Parts: sequence; C-alpha cells; structure tokens
Amino acid sequence: MGIIDSYGRNIRYLRVSVTDKCNFRCSYCMPAGNTKWFPEREILSYDELLRMIRIAVKAGITKIRITGGEPLVRKDLIPFIAEIRKIPGIQDLSMTTNGSLLSQYALQLKKAGLDRVNISLDTLREDRFNKITERSMFRQVLMGIKSAEQAGFTPIKLNVVVMNGINTDELIDFARLSFEKSYEIRFIEYMQFNSDSRNLLVPTKQIKATLNQAGWGTLVEQPGSDGPATVFRFPGSQGSIGFISATTEHFCNQCNRIRLTADGRLKPCLLSNFEIDIKRKMRAGATDFDIENRLRLCIWQKSAQHGLDGKEVFQRGMFQTGG
Repeated sequence: MGIIDSYGRNIRYLRVSVTDKCNFRCSYCMPAGNTKWFPEREILSYDELLRMIRIAVKAGITKIRITGGEPLVRKDLIPFIAEIRKIPGIQDLSMTTNGSLLSQYALQLKKAGLDRVNISLDTLREDRFNKITERSMFRQVLMGIKSAEQAGFTPIKLNVVVMNGINTDELIDFARLSFEKSYEIRFIEYMQFNSDSRNLLVPTKQIKATLNQAGWGTLVEQPGSDGPATVFRFPGSQGSIGFISATTEHFCNQCNRIRLTADGRLKPCLLSNFEIDIKRKMRAGATDFDIENRLRLCIWQKSAQHGLDGKEVFQRGMFQTGG
C-alpha cells in the first residue's frame, strides 16, 4: 500500500491542515506582529477536504493526521473526524493539537473515531509557558492532557521543541515523565523557519547525552517506528523518549509524508516552497481522476532532501503549512 515516489519511498501518510488559525503565538510557528489569516473563502470546506482524503486513500494513503494552526479552533471538527473515520482503508487517524481545548473535546474526538493525539508542550513551567505562547493557558493544556488520557488515547505523545537557553534546563524534567506515565516524550530539534535563530538549535546528540547522564541507565532504541521520531526507552520506564532530528540527522530518505494545506495546496515537504494548487482544480470542476493525477505529480516531485540548509527562504510560516 502507498504511492512510490521518484526516489523509491513509499508515501502513505497525509497530513491535513484544517485551519491556519491558532490561539497561541509560538515564535517558531508564527511570525511576530500582526498575523494575517487566510481569507475564509480560501479555506477548503470540509466537503472539499473529505473529497481529497477519499481520493488520496483510494490511491494508497493509509494514515491521516489532522493539523493546523490549532485544529480545534475550527467549528464542527468532531463531525468531520467522524466522516473521515468512515472512509475504508484508513489504518490510522490522529491529530496534533496544542491541548488548550482538548479537555472540552477529548471524549467526543475518541467517540468520533480519532485514534491518537500529539500534544505540543515546550515547558512544564507556567511562567515560561506564558512567555513562549504569549497566552495564559498552561493549566488548560494540563487539563487537556489529563482528559486525553481519561478518554483512552494511547500512546499520548508530547511534542517538545527544544530551544537553546529557553527550555534546555527542562530536558530531565520532561524525560522523567516517561517513568511516571506511558507517554512518549518527543524532543524536536529547532528548525530555522524564516528567522535567523540557529543559536536556538540543540542537536539531538546533545539532548541524548544529557538524558543518558541523568542516572537512569542508557537509552535503548525501540524497533518499529513508522514516523519521523526515533524512539528510545529507559530501563524500567512506562513510556518512551522520541527524537525528531530534522536539522542535524535528517530522515528524508525514509520520509513517507505529504501535506494538504488549509488553503488547498499539496506540499510534498514541510521544508520546501514547492506546492501544487489542488483547490483551484477542484473548484474548476476537475474529476477525481484529475485530482489523483495532481496528487501523484506532487508525490513524484518530492525532493530527495528538505531545504533546511539556510539557503531557501520559506514562503509560508509553519502555521500556514500544518506542522
């Protein structure tokens, strides 16, 4: 199953952004200043999104992840999730969220058929959280994580963007959670996205070295990961530790993902400016066959490696692409 690209990679994972809007203002995702949202008419309707997902699944896609912005700020997301769940051939349906609204929707999402949630949380300290997100919603996020656990989502993955001098003193605190809970704590290398912030990058090797010196033994790599993270576990822990090393140890040769943006562009890579306008074709009356051909063209144009080398200036912010 899947669609083979020009480098022999099996593409079977579609990340679908349902909105560019977010109730946080994290600097690595959203630029400072007044943010301009996509005009409402430019956002794909749920029917258009469902049509694209059905076409993609028929072509060979088996995993769907809902992203944003913050997906839960879009109205009527629960019925949309339920409609995706009805599509035959989807083996995994998940969502990435900042967790701030999850306490309201976790049980409904589970009943609608969502399999898993990834929750972004870059600090365990409320004052620091307020500074990073420019919002005072730390306790709502903690409630959201608890609600996701109570709803039966497993494994719960916590995404931690590691930023030098900002949250590097919390690596041990985050890793300790893997002993207390069955969470996967995922440390993500900072990606320079349209900003001169290379000094914020902490290489995965350095993060691992810090954790291995914590006195819990040595991290042991776990087999069978089907995502961007390499997963490890400390002896005796309930949960696990993941590392996403897009900058220093890129995994492009194993990438199995493409993206659909909220404004209707297919993107074969998060860190590339190449995209194909699928919305214009849809609204001009293109057939499913035509749309599938555009999907396959997008996958065939997927480059060997991302453009995260400082030479390419990305035309979209992270929030406009879907994380």
